[in-house]
Amino acid sequence: MTTVLVTGAAGYAGSLLCPQLLASGYKVIGFDICWFGSDFLPHDNPDFTLIKGDIRDADQLAKAMEGVDIVANLACVSNDASFELDESLSTTINLDAFEPMVLTAKNAGVKRFVYASSSSVYGVSEHPDVTEEHPLLPLTLYNKYKGMCEPLLQKHTDDDFVGVIFRPATLCGYAPRQRLDLSVNILTNHAVNNSKITVFGGSQMRPNLHVQDYCDAVEMLLTAPAEKVQNEIFNIGFQNMSIADLAVLVKKVVEEEFPEKSPIDIVTTPSDDNRSYHINSDKVTRVLGFKPKLNIEDAIRDLCHAFKEDKLLDSMDDIGYYNVKTLKAKGIA
Repeated sequence: MTTVLVTGAAGYAGSLLCPQLLASGYKVIGFDICWFGSDFLPHDNPDFTLIKGDIRDADQLAKAMEGVDIVANLACVSNDASFELDESLSTTINLDAFEPMVLTAKNAGVKRFVYASSSSVYGVSEHPDVTEEHPLLPLTLYNKYKGMCEPLLQKHTDDDFVGVIFRPATLCGYAPRQRLDLSVNILTNHAVNNSKITVFGGSQMRPNLHVQDYCDAVEMLLTAPAEKVQNEIFNIGFQNMSIADLAVLVKKVVEEEFPEKSPIDIVTTPSDDNRSYHINSDKVTRVLGFKPKLNIEDAIRDLCHAFKEDKLLDSMDDIGYYNVKTLKAKGIA
């Protein structure tokens, strides 16, 4: 049985990835500081172990990595707003801890290291199709550090230690540890619960990716042929859409799912968030045959169904759905 250690296991994507890998026959070790809880993880599965740990603790990581075949590194202080709450704390987690983690994995005999970077490393680009060769033009330290970690992994790879990097688009859709502070999820939550959507700016282009497709991409990278992924970087995105067009789509789908909430108003207000880029994800399809299966509409409908099934209770006020609010409330940042 192949053992995978997932850092950030109790995060938005990790909470969906762990049960998926268990269902595929992997033994899974989750490693997470658990700022957002862990009750939603598959603790009842005998092939799952959760280690409440800090990726900055090399000794703890070394112990956790004993007997591990693959590391899927999802852990970070996620997104710009969370990062900026405490830049020194975020720097220790998102940058300083990375190379020691890679070396710890290599020294422990781990065979493959999969690193979740971010498509936000491209910053602002007018290019109609941003490929992996596009220069990195990060606007924030969060974006900058995601990019700076990439060569730190590539520096240590060899025939016995495969390193692969992927740059996912902005995630959307339902997962056990739900986030409602990401663009599609924010708009859907407000449409369902306020019958009003507020759009900040609107013209910014954003690539989007269903959280399920993110997990499928990670699982694919665990076993893809080494010669095809060693030191490679792959964009993983699906639909590039402006924030304004996202709002129109959310309005349409939510009105279909909840006709009693119609009409849902769209209000536009200025924004200082000018991140805008249109990524091209053809490489991962060409090289590895991977293509996302779910679109933004699927993500919106998944969220609507979760609301109908009372899986997202108190979604406007429960801080657990919001990274910044949780970090502030717990005095972490």
